[in-house]
Amino acid sequence: MGGAPRRSAMAAAAAPSSPLLFAVLFVGWAAEYGDGATELHMHAAFFDRNGDGVVTPSETYGAFRALGFGFGVSTSSAAFINGALGSKCRPQNATLSKLDIYIEYIQNGKHGSDTGSYDAEGRFVPEKFEEIFAKHAKTVPDALTSDEIDQLLQANRQPGDYSGWAAAEGEWKTLYSLGKDKDGLLHKDVVRSVYDGSLFHRLAPNWNSPEKEKLSVIREN
Repeated sequence: MGGAPRRSAMAAAAAPSSPLLFAVLFVGWAAEYGDGATELHMHAAFFDRNGDGVVTPSETYGAFRALGFGFGVSTSSAAFINGALGSKCRPQNATLSKLDIYIEYIQNGKHGSDTGSYDAEGRFVPEKFEEIFAKHAKTVPDALTSDEIDQLLQANRQPGDYSGWAAAEGEWKTLYSLGKDKDGLLHKDVVRSVYDGSLFHRLAPNWNSPEKEKLSVIREN
C-alpha cells in the first residue's frame, strides 16, 4: 500500500513550468478575496480541482495521486487532512460536509509546532523561512538532509502539542519525499516553492478539472 511518489521535484525540472500560470492563479485569488489572498491560499488552491473554493476528500485524494503517491498514502492523507481541517476551515453557515475544506478559511487550520513561515493570516514570512536553513542546514548550505529535518521537527515541538507534532511531521516527510534530489537533499528553492503551491503545479501540470480535460481533448481533435 502507499509508497513514495514516482518522481521528485528534481525530476520535474524537465516538465514545463509556467510562472505566468502561477501569476494568473494568484491574481484570480486576489480578485476574489482582495487583500486577503495569501500564499497559504495558493498552496491550498492546488487541491481544489474544480475551482469552486472547496476541497473535498476526493479532491485531496486525487491531488496526492496526481503527485505520484500510491493508493494507501493518498487515502490516508485525504482522511487525515480533511478530517483535521474540515471542521476548522469553514464558515458558520456552511451546509457542505464537515470534511470539506473552504479555502477562504484555510488559515484557521494552522497548527502549532511549525516553523512560523506562515503568519496567522497565512502570509509568507521570509525571516522565519530563512531561519529554517540558518539553524538546521549544517551539511550543505541551503539544503536539508533527512536527519536535519528530524532535528528541525524536534526543535519546533511545543510541549503536549501532539496534533501539531503529527501535522508538522506529515508535512515535512511528504515534502522530503516529493522534493529530495538524488543525493537525498531537499534544497531551499524547492522548499520555498511549496509555500505558494508552485511546486505542486510543476510536479502535476496535468492536474486539471474534468471540464479542462474535456476542453483539451476537443482541442486536440
